[in-house]
Amino acid sequence: MSAPRLSTTHRPPSYLADAWRIARKDLLIEFRTRSAFLAATVFAVLAVVIFRFTWDPTAIPAMDLAPGVLWVIFTFSGLLGLNRSFGLELAERAYDGLLASQVSREAIFTGKVIANLVFVLCVQTLALPAVALFFDLPVGPSWGVIVAIVLLASLGLSAVGTLFAAIASNTRLAELLLPMMTLPFFVPLVIPAAQATAVVLRGQPIAEGMAWLKVLLAFDLVFVFACIMVFPFTIEE
Repeated sequence: MSAPRLSTTHRPPSYLADAWRIARKDLLIEFRTRSAFLAATVFAVLAVVIFRFTWDPTAIPAMDLAPGVLWVIFTFSGLLGLNRSFGLELAERAYDGLLASQVSREAIFTGKVIANLVFVLCVQTLALPAVALFFDLPVGPSWGVIVAIVLLASLGLSAVGTLFAAIASNTRLAELLLPMMTLPFFVPLVIPAAQATAVVLRGQPIAEGMAWLKVLLAFDLVFVFACIMVFPFTIEE
Protein backbone atom coordinates (compact mmCIF):
# COMPACT_ATOMS: atom_id res chain seq x y z
CA MET A 1 0.00 0.00 0.00
CA SER A 2 1.52 3.27 -1.07
CA ALA A 3 1.95 6.13 1.35
CA PRO A 4 -0.56 8.99 1.05
CA ARG A 5 0.65 11.96 -0.94
CA LEU A 6 0.78 15.31 0.76
CA SER A 7 -1.36 18.01 -0.81
CA THR A 8 0.47 21.14 -1.89
CA THR A 9 -2.51 23.08 -3.17
CA HIS A 10 -2.99 25.02 0.07
CA ARG A 11 0.64 25.59 0.97
CA PRO A 12 1.00 28.99 2.68
CA PRO A 13 2.96 31.57 0.71
CA SER A 14 6.57 31.95 1.73
CA TYR A 15 8.17 35.05 3.18
CA LEU A 16 10.29 35.70 0.08
CA ALA A 17 7.39 35.06 -2.28
CA ASP A 18 5.27 37.63 -0.44
CA ALA A 19 8.14 40.12 -0.42
CA TRP A 20 8.68 39.68 -4.15
CA ARG A 21 4.98 40.23 -4.87
CA ILE A 22 5.06 43.49 -2.90
CA ALA A 23 8.21 44.59 -4.73
CA ARG A 24 6.81 43.64 -8.13
CA LYS A 25 3.61 45.59 -7.45
CA ASP A 26 5.53 48.73 -6.45
CA LEU A 27 7.86 48.48 -9.44
CA LEU A 28 5.00 48.00 -11.90
CA ILE A 29 3.24 51.08 -10.51
CA GLU A 30 6.42 53.15 -10.62
CA PHE A 31 7.49 52.21 -14.12
CA ARG A 32 3.99 52.76 -15.47
CA THR A 33 3.87 56.30 -14.16
CA ARG A 34 7.66 56.93 -14.25
CA SER A 35 7.16 60.20 -12.38
CA ALA A 36 9.60 59.56 -9.53
CA PHE A 37 12.09 57.85 -11.83
CA LEU A 38 12.08 60.74 -14.30
CA ALA A 39 12.36 63.29 -11.48
CA ALA A 40 15.31 61.45 -9.92
CA THR A 41 17.03 61.00 -13.28
CA VAL A 42 16.61 64.65 -14.27
CA PHE A 43 17.91 65.72 -10.85
CA ALA A 44 20.96 63.45 -11.18
CA VAL A 45 21.85 64.69 -14.67
CA LEU A 46 21.34 68.36 -13.76
CA ALA A 47 23.44 67.95 -10.62
CA VAL A 48 26.27 66.40 -12.64
CA VAL A 49 26.15 69.27 -15.17
CA ILE A 50 26.11 71.95 -12.45
CA PHE A 51 29.01 70.38 -10.55
CA ARG A 52 30.98 70.00 -13.78
CA PHE A 53 30.65 73.60 -14.92
CA THR A 54 31.38 75.06 -11.49
CA TRP A 55 34.44 72.83 -11.03
CA ASP A 56 37.93 74.26 -11.49
CA PRO A 57 40.23 71.39 -12.59
CA THR A 58 43.31 73.38 -11.64
CA ALA A 59 42.15 73.75 -8.03
CA ILE A 60 40.70 70.32 -7.25
CA PRO A 61 41.68 67.11 -9.09
CA ALA A 62 38.79 65.15 -10.54
CA MET A 63 39.74 62.08 -8.49
CA ASP A 64 39.23 64.09 -5.29
CA LEU A 65 35.95 65.71 -6.29
CA ALA A 66 34.14 62.98 -8.23
CA PRO A 67 33.54 60.51 -5.34
CA GLY A 68 31.83 63.16 -3.22
CA VAL A 69 29.77 64.42 -6.16
CA LEU A 70 28.78 60.86 -7.03
CA TRP A 71 27.47 60.01 -3.58
CA VAL A 72 25.73 63.33 -3.01
CA ILE A 73 23.82 62.73 -6.25
CA PHE A 74 23.07 59.10 -5.34
CA THR A 75 21.78 60.08 -1.89
CA PHE A 76 19.44 62.89 -2.89
CA SER A 77 18.14 61.24 -6.05
CA GLY A 78 17.30 58.17 -3.99
CA LEU A 79 15.29 60.27 -1.55
CA LEU A 80 12.97 61.28 -4.39
CA GLY A 81 11.92 57.67 -4.81
CA LEU A 82 11.75 56.84 -1.12
CA ASN A 83 9.07 59.48 -0.64
CA ARG A 84 6.71 57.39 -2.77
CA SER A 85 7.27 54.10 -0.92
CA PHE A 86 4.05 54.40 1.03
CA GLY A 87 2.59 57.65 -0.30
CA LEU A 88 0.67 56.18 -3.25
CA GLU A 89 -0.92 53.43 -1.17
CA LEU A 90 -1.94 55.88 1.54
CA ALA A 91 -3.35 58.29 -1.04
CA GLU A 92 -5.42 55.50 -2.64
CA ARG A 93 -6.34 54.05 0.77
CA ALA A 94 -4.82 50.72 -0.26
CA TYR A 95 -2.37 50.53 2.65
CA ASP A 96 -5.03 49.35 5.10
CA GLY A 97 -5.94 46.54 2.74
CA LEU A 98 -2.29 45.50 2.52
CA LEU A 99 -2.02 45.41 6.31
CA ALA A 100 -5.26 43.43 6.57
CA SER A 101 -3.91 40.74 4.26
CA GLN A 102 -2.09 37.64 5.46
CA VAL A 103 1.26 39.08 4.39
CA SER A 104 3.59 39.52 7.36
CA ARG A 105 4.84 42.97 8.28
CA GLU A 106 8.40 41.81 7.72
CA ALA A 107 7.57 40.65 4.19
CA ILE A 108 5.92 44.00 3.44
CA PHE A 109 9.06 45.82 4.57
CA THR A 110 11.37 43.50 2.64
CA GLY A 111 9.31 43.96 -0.52
CA LYS A 112 9.43 47.73 -0.14
CA VAL A 113 13.21 47.60 0.35
CA ILE A 114 13.65 45.47 -2.78
CA ALA A 115 11.53 47.87 -4.84
CA ASN A 116 13.42 50.90 -3.53
CA LEU A 117 16.75 49.18 -4.13
CA VAL A 118 15.85 48.46 -7.77
CA PHE A 119 14.67 52.06 -8.19
CA VAL A 120 17.88 53.48 -6.72
CA LEU A 121 20.07 51.18 -8.81
CA CYS A 122 18.24 52.17 -12.01
CA VAL A 123 18.89 55.86 -11.30
CA GLN A 124 22.51 55.11 -10.41
CA THR A 125 22.96 53.17 -13.64
CA LEU A 126 22.29 56.42 -15.52
CA ALA A 127 24.11 58.76 -13.11
CA LEU A 128 27.34 56.77 -12.85
CA PRO A 129 28.26 56.95 -16.57
CA ALA A 130 27.31 60.65 -16.57
CA VAL A 131 29.75 61.39 -13.74
CA ALA A 132 32.44 59.31 -15.45
CA LEU A 133 31.90 61.19 -18.73
CA PHE A 134 31.76 64.74 -17.37
CA PHE A 135 34.67 64.29 -14.97
CA ASP A 136 36.75 62.24 -17.42
CA LEU A 137 37.19 59.33 -15.03
CA PRO A 138 39.24 56.35 -16.16
CA VAL A 139 37.22 53.29 -17.14
CA GLY A 140 38.79 49.91 -16.44
CA PRO A 141 38.57 46.67 -14.46
CA SER A 142 38.38 48.64 -11.21
CA TRP A 143 34.81 49.62 -12.04
CA GLY A 144 33.74 46.16 -10.90
CA VAL A 145 34.80 47.17 -7.39
CA ILE A 146 32.84 50.41 -7.69
CA VAL A 147 29.74 48.40 -8.62
CA ALA A 148 30.23 46.32 -5.45
CA ILE A 149 30.54 49.52 -3.39
CA VAL A 150 27.37 50.90 -4.98
CA LEU A 151 25.44 47.70 -4.23
CA LEU A 152 26.51 47.61 -0.57
CA ALA A 153 25.78 51.28 0.04
CA SER A 154 22.50 51.23 -1.88
CA LEU A 155 21.20 48.32 0.20
CA GLY A 156 21.81 50.28 3.40
CA LEU A 157 20.28 53.45 1.95
CA SER A 158 17.19 51.55 0.82
CA ALA A 159 16.65 49.76 4.15
CA VAL A 160 17.05 52.85 6.33
CA GLY A 161 15.15 55.05 3.88
CA THR A 162 12.23 52.63 3.68
CA LEU A 163 11.89 52.47 7.46
CA PHE A 164 11.83 56.25 7.83
CA ALA A 165 9.53 56.60 4.83
CA ALA A 166 7.03 54.41 6.70
CA ILE A 167 7.36 56.60 9.79
CA ALA A 168 7.12 59.87 7.86
CA SER A 169 4.14 58.68 5.80
CA ASN A 170 1.92 58.99 8.87
CA THR A 171 2.57 62.75 9.06
CA ARG A 172 1.37 65.68 6.98
CA LEU A 173 4.92 66.86 6.24
CA ALA A 174 6.30 63.56 4.96
CA GLU A 175 8.31 65.08 2.10
CA LEU A 176 9.99 67.54 4.46
CA LEU A 177 10.41 65.17 7.39
CA LEU A 178 11.93 62.24 5.49
CA PRO A 179 15.24 63.96 4.55
CA MET A 180 15.58 65.37 8.07
CA MET A 181 15.26 61.89 9.59
CA THR A 182 17.29 59.90 7.08
CA LEU A 183 20.31 62.11 6.38
CA PRO A 184 21.89 61.69 9.85
CA PHE A 185 21.74 57.92 9.33
CA PHE A 186 22.98 58.17 5.75
CA VAL A 187 26.18 60.00 6.77
CA PRO A 188 27.93 56.95 8.30
CA LEU A 189 27.09 55.07 5.10
CA VAL A 190 27.93 57.71 2.50
CA ILE A 191 31.32 58.61 3.98
CA PRO A 192 32.84 55.09 3.72
CA ALA A 193 31.21 54.65 0.30
CA ALA A 194 32.82 57.87 -0.96
CA GLN A 195 36.18 56.98 0.61
CA ALA A 196 36.18 53.49 -0.92
CA THR A 197 35.22 54.96 -4.30
CA ALA A 198 38.08 57.46 -4.06
CA VAL A 199 40.57 54.67 -3.37
CA VAL A 200 39.46 52.84 -6.51
CA LEU A 201 39.41 55.91 -8.75
CA ARG A 202 42.92 56.93 -7.66
CA GLY A 203 44.23 53.54 -8.73
CA GLN A 204 45.34 52.60 -5.23
CA PRO A 205 45.44 48.93 -4.19
CA ILE A 206 42.05 47.52 -3.29
CA ALA A 207 43.45 46.44 0.07
CA GLU A 208 43.64 50.11 1.10
CA GLY A 209 39.88 50.39 0.73
CA MET A 210 38.98 47.13 2.45
CA ALA A 211 38.44 48.86 5.79
CA TRP A 212 35.78 51.08 4.22
CA LEU A 213 34.12 48.09 2.55
CA LYS A 214 33.98 46.33 5.93
CA VAL A 215 32.26 49.39 7.40
CA LEU A 216 29.65 49.25 4.60
CA LEU A 217 29.10 45.54 5.15
CA ALA A 218 28.77 45.97 8.92
CA PHE A 219 26.29 48.84 8.43
CA ASP A 220 24.17 46.68 6.13
CA LEU A 221 24.17 43.69 8.47
CA VAL A 222 23.20 45.75 11.51
CA PHE A 223 20.70 48.16 9.99
CA VAL A 224 18.94 45.84 7.55
CA PHE A 225 18.04 43.36 10.30
CA ALA A 226 17.31 46.14 12.79
CA CYS A 227 14.94 47.83 10.34
CA ILE A 228 13.13 44.54 9.66
CA MET A 229 12.61 44.06 13.39
CA VAL A 230 11.53 47.67 14.06
CA PHE A 231 9.19 48.12 11.07
CA PRO A 232 6.14 46.31 12.58
CA PHE A 233 6.17 48.78 15.48
CA THR A 234 5.99 51.80 13.15
CA ILE A 235 2.64 50.81 11.65
CA GLU A 236 -0.53 52.54 12.78
CA GLU A 237 -3.51 50.28 12.20
